[in-house]
Amino acid sequence: MRVYLLIMLFFSGISFAQNTITGSVTDSNKQSIPGANINVVGSTSGASTDFDGTFKLNTTAKPPFSIKISAVGFESKTVSITSANQKVDVVLIGEENKLDEIVVSASRTPERVLESPVTIERMGLQEIKRTASPSFYDGLENLKEVQMNTSSMSFKSINTRGFATVANTRFMQLVDGMDNSSPLLNFVLGNMIGVSEIDVQSVELLPGASSALYGANAFNGILFMNSKSPFTSQGISTYFKYGVTSQEAAGTNGYYDFGIRLAHSFNKYFAAKANFTYMQATDWYATNYDDKTRAGIDRTDPNYDGINVYGDEASTNIRGVGQKLEAMGLIPAGASNLLPNSNVSRTGYNETDLTNNKAGNTKIDLSFHVRPFGDEKLEIIWQSKFGFGNAVYQGANRYYLNNFFMQQHKIEFKGKNFFVRGYTTSEDGGDSYDMIFTGINVNRKWKDDNTWFGQYAGAFITGTLGGMTPQQAHAVARSTADTGRFMPGTTQFNNAFNQVIADESVLTGSKLVDNSRIYHSDANYNFKDEIKFAEIQVGGSFRLYELNSHGRIYTDANGPINYNEYGAYTQLMKKFMDDRLKFTGSIRYDKSKNFDGNFSPRLSLVYSGGEKRNHNFRGSFQTGFRNPSTQDQYIGFNIGNAVLIGSAPDNLTRFSETFNLSAEGQAYSGGRTTKDMTGVDAYGNSYLASSVAAFSAMAGTDPVAAAALLKKSTANYVKPEEVKAFELGYRSVFEGMSIDLNGYYNIYNNFIGNLNVISTYYGTAQDNPALPNPSAPITDPGAQSIRALQNSEYRVYQLYTNSDVEIHSLGFGVGLSKKVISDFEVGLNYNYAQFDFDQAKDPSFEAGFNTPKHRIKMSVGNDKLFKDFGFSVSGRWNSEYLWQAGFADGVIKSATVIDAQINYGIPKLKSVVKFGAANIGGKEYYQVIGAGLIGQQYFVSWTINP
Repeated sequence: MRVYLLIMLFFSGISFAQNTITGSVTDSNKQSIPGANINVVGSTSGASTDFDGTFKLNTTAKPPFSIKISAVGFESKTVSITSANQKVDVVLIGEENKLDEIVVSASRTPERVLESPVTIERMGLQEIKRTASPSFYDGLENLKEVQMNTSSMSFKSINTRGFATVANTRFMQLVDGMDNSSPLLNFVLGNMIGVSEIDVQSVELLPGASSALYGANAFNGILFMNSKSPFTSQGISTYFKYGVTSQEAAGTNGYYDFGIRLAHSFNKYFAAKANFTYMQATDWYATNYDDKTRAGIDRTDPNYDGINVYGDEASTNIRGVGQKLEAMGLIPAGASNLLPNSNVSRTGYNETDLTNNKAGNTKIDLSFHVRPFGDEKLEIIWQSKFGFGNAVYQGANRYYLNNFFMQQHKIEFKGKNFFVRGYTTSEDGGDSYDMIFTGINVNRKWKDDNTWFGQYAGAFITGTLGGMTPQQAHAVARSTADTGRFMPGTTQFNNAFNQVIADESVLTGSKLVDNSRIYHSDANYNFKDEIKFAEIQVGGSFRLYELNSHGRIYTDANGPINYNEYGAYTQLMKKFMDDRLKFTGSIRYDKSKNFDGNFSPRLSLVYSGGEKRNHNFRGSFQTGFRNPSTQDQYIGFNIGNAVLIGSAPDNLTRFSETFNLSAEGQAYSGGRTTKDMTGVDAYGNSYLASSVAAFSAMAGTDPVAAAALLKKSTANYVKPEEVKAFELGYRSVFEGMSIDLNGYYNIYNNFIGNLNVISTYYGTAQDNPALPNPSAPITDPGAQSIRALQNSEYRVYQLYTNSDVEIHSLGFGVGLSKKVISDFEVGLNYNYAQFDFDQAKDPSFEAGFNTPKHRIKMSVGNDKLFKDFGFSVSGRWNSEYLWQAGFADGVIKSATVIDAQINYGIPKLKSVVKFGAANIGGKEYYQVIGAGLIGQQYFVSWTINP
């Protein structure tokens, strides 16, 4: 209905008398300048040039009047308009002022990049045009301080200043003021519901803490993507990209990307626009078959658990299976002693067998803009965004987001000095599923676990009695137990697979269910017209979460979970010393339902030195905080080999499981045959999983020393984490060179992370518990807990908690760019990053810095190589680094990546053709342990901007 209404509005409307000024904007080499601004002097009427440098400006002003033409990197020019419907062709003279661009995000008010109180990166229309990456969002990786974490071709997560996995809950992304975070997952899903490439006006990136102005989630960085206004950017624009992807595992596959934008200003009171984009490709195959936890282990190991193999998570102590068979009289007495006292895992399925490896994204964006007074004093905007897609998300498990759907709707009132907006975000998991549970439950379709392990144990005993070596006996046992296994590609396998991914129960299926929502509102007012001695702003926000996974992921089986958070801030900005010294001070207060309120102050000074004020020194101090995410608080997610438990006070008892007790366990549990386990057991009666692993490794040789290694978990309920951030910087433009230097030092407290613990079905977790006496009844609770460990009667939990150890991180960056011979522009960035965490003080805690110590990025390009031709080449290198995340840990090797493109402008067709390639001839590389190796992409695109 909305689409129909928009089409009707495009072809109808009230007409008002207007003059239409058309023209073009070029440089001294007659090359078009896209994104130039054209404004009527003394009025708010304006327009901007398209990719081919042409514009159309509608205004009610009557000649004579003047228009001002400006563009980043060029001197502004004012032109007199003396007649109605005049055509204007303007040539702008270039100047080196890259750091003189105007940005808004750093202080919520327009200011020169040079005067920004914190580090800021910007990408405009020129940079988007020349990017050598397959999309502008991919091109963000070439910005200083950005490190991408690629989980899927259609799902990339931005990392700035470290401590980020694919699920980067410490980074915020705003599109036209709306937070793009998933309501269920609390982090950004790349550009799946972002903005179309032909609708981007500008992108601004703030690395580092920004909580003082933007709240809890702007902890390590924030990205702003702003779209074009239909009042100033009109017409029908479109692009089409076709290319191929190349990867050793996946082969060569097609890549399609299409977008169209329709925008029209009917008069000075009303404008509307619509965007549609569609991308389809074959994803990078994930084929890492290393064992998750043991280096050098392959499929021949009886307890193999491959990184990209699923179903082999079902594992048990095979001697324990034999003892149960003995007790049931199914094997001779004493036969269980022939079995090894170690675990055996079921045979799993490769990830490539459990997904169609399709990556796709469809976005629809509609907006209506009303200016009741015919100018920018007040603009009312209704915007609706819809995103559909397929992608692989990696968290504690690997998940295929299949037909995932997310939508946002916003109403906003904004003017010269204020805005008030409210929006809602909702999502539907579609046909998404968990790959690990898919493998586990497809296995169970053809043979249940008890039967499989029983057959394995029986065949191993028979083989051993027949004189086989342990290796031979294991091979025969697996072959015997695998009899009847559904082979990938067969009708039996496909039927079982389809049944499992449509089933919501973790016991028999793997489907993810999600209908969660966020309701958000925020407002800001700048008193600069009312208060003259300083620029003062006030603002605030309110957010309501509605979690609704129907009990599949959160503990919301009996109904949605609701909780809220709110915040308010104020900022004062004042200039001194002939406006050379700028002071900015701000403070914000935030409160979330389950936690005490937090204050986040920020103080900064910027001094502009030199005759032209082009030597700018800055220093800032700010605090940031991050409230525990929805997962940290309310998750209750069975991932097979463990349960993820959030620590909100009302969450611990809502997740409950019932386990059968052995005869020995019944004796220690007052005769009860079952044990109910909840989050209370996880947090209150558990061992550190690392201490249990150490105990198990030594128990066979030195039981006393092994027991001394057991440590009771003392994990506290999760609370907000905090950062104190110090930053110094220098920016300048001189002698044709742009230079940007920055350094930072961060101190983190109460750092949120995961902790694995093991809670036994009976007994009490204790430090250095007493050993059980096999010749006497066991009455000591600690000794009983050891027997539970020995009998594999325990549950593994992953807790969300804080580390008591203070974490420090520091880094610095250098950015240089200069135009050299014949308009060739060369850029060089270097970033250094490291962190300091005393692992000995908290051995079980993983900081997950996940950032290379060294990164170098270079670029060279020329928009005016020769008539209508331009090109660019970008390269980046990173040193190897440790990857730590819930799914798998490992070392990511150093990588060198080179992207290149050449573009050709066709003025008569108002279009640009681009030929590009990403990772040209380069070696395939990882950015995430568990995701697919990233190969090469080659593409051609055609963009039409009339």
